[in-house]
Amino acid sequence: MHFDTKKLTRCALIAAIYVALTMLSNALNLAYGPIQLRFSEAMTVLPFLMPEASWGLFIGCVLSNILSPYGPLDMIVGSAATLLAALLTARCRNKWTAALPPVLCNAILIGALIAWEEAGVGNGFPPAFFYNALTVGLGEAVACYVLGIPLLGVMQKHLKLN
Repeated sequence: MHFDTKKLTRCALIAAIYVALTMLSNALNLAYGPIQLRFSEAMTVLPFLMPEASWGLFIGCVLSNILSPYGPLDMIVGSAATLLAALLTARCRNKWTAALPPVLCNAILIGALIAWEEAGVGNGFPPAFFYNALTVGLGEAVACYVLGIPLLGVMQKHLKLN
């Protein structure tokens, strides 16, 4: 992927907006934990229109996860989940499927991270994983489908993207 000044600027803006929206979610105690609704995650559908947005989302997530109660592990796993989801979203053919990779990647990876933090790798892990994958996935679905899909619609109508 070739990055010109316009694309780099877009990535920087996306990263900054991602951090700001995550901090807003954090102020409402919605950014971290088993029950979360990061407003910034609505932006994870942007790679559907702009593949370069993947890197802005990744950088924004790394910076946002500095404050995570799960520490460096969330910076690594959470940011990897966001990058993987963004790269998969960029390959989607329609906007409804574009919201699915962030939901699935975050439900599985963040659900596992939180379950591991709560229960370790013993017998308590499977039920903790199921609960956390479900709650993280539901929050992600709200962010991506309720907020993200309308965002895509607005951007498709009103922005000229090269």
